[in-house]
Amino acid sequence: MHNLLNFLLKYNYWLLFVVLQVISLTLLFRFNSYQGSVFFSSANYVSGVVYSCAANITGYFGLRSVNRDLVQRNVELEMLVEQMSKRLAHYTADTVDISRLQREVLDEYVIYPATVVNNSITRSENYITLDRGTSDGIRPDMGVICGNGVVGIIYKASAHYSVVLSALNARSNISCKIKRTDYFGSLFWNGGSPKYAFVKDMPRHSAFSLGDTVVTSGHSSVFPEGIPIGVVDDMSDSHDGLSYRLKVKLFTDFARLNDVRVIASSGMEELDRLEESIGMAD
Repeated sequence: MHNLLNFLLKYNYWLLFVVLQVISLTLLFRFNSYQGSVFFSSANYVSGVVYSCAANITGYFGLRSVNRDLVQRNVELEMLVEQMSKRLAHYTADTVDISRLQREVLDEYVIYPATVVNNSITRSENYITLDRGTSDGIRPDMGVICGNGVVGIIYKASAHYSVVLSALNARSNISCKIKRTDYFGSLFWNGGSPKYAFVKDMPRHSAFSLGDTVVTSGHSSVFPEGIPIGVVDDMSDSHDGLSYRLKVKLFTDFARLNDVRVIASSGMEELDRLEESIGMAD
């Protein structure tokens, strides 16, 4: 209290000046229409700038949520387009069947949203950690994709986290095919650039060309048919000379992974049990 009194006594002239200035400006803008209109116009402009900046800041921080929604929608559309493009040819004359198929395509799969919390791309065996685990429905051997294409396969899962065997892993082996001609092979990665992988076991008689799109083949319960992988960038002979080895430029940018989706066929467990019963499972 003593310090406050000393401050007021020390700067009393300045405080009196400020008070009188405020009173004079209030009288000026209140009882003079021109000055009042100028003041309110300026105040509205300043308020507009402030609100605009606040909206831009809020919108920026809301982009993460928007991005998650876009990834989810893009994944669903990729699956829907691929499945529908193969089935519509048989049902173009029956609109009832077309509507039914549109509902059933996505019903065949369960999609779980997840966020990348750890990722590596420079090792020979790269893994990705997700913030979802068994308590969220995640389990090993489920496929992982993003809005651009294939990411990898769930390797292990705890209650709240899971580890993905990245497509950029020397142990990864994903069944794929040339979208245009349906000739299939196996996608693998042998180190080097995270932008490229390779397809082995492509038959010598297979038809393909540079720029062709490579997609999942659907020959396993991990990935549905038609999930994008990349485009054929180069080709060479295999070591044994019996097949081609294709260099594929990947659609997925593994260095910028954030939001992904874990997918599983609704009949995955039944298929696994059947294959295990006859010794087909690894």
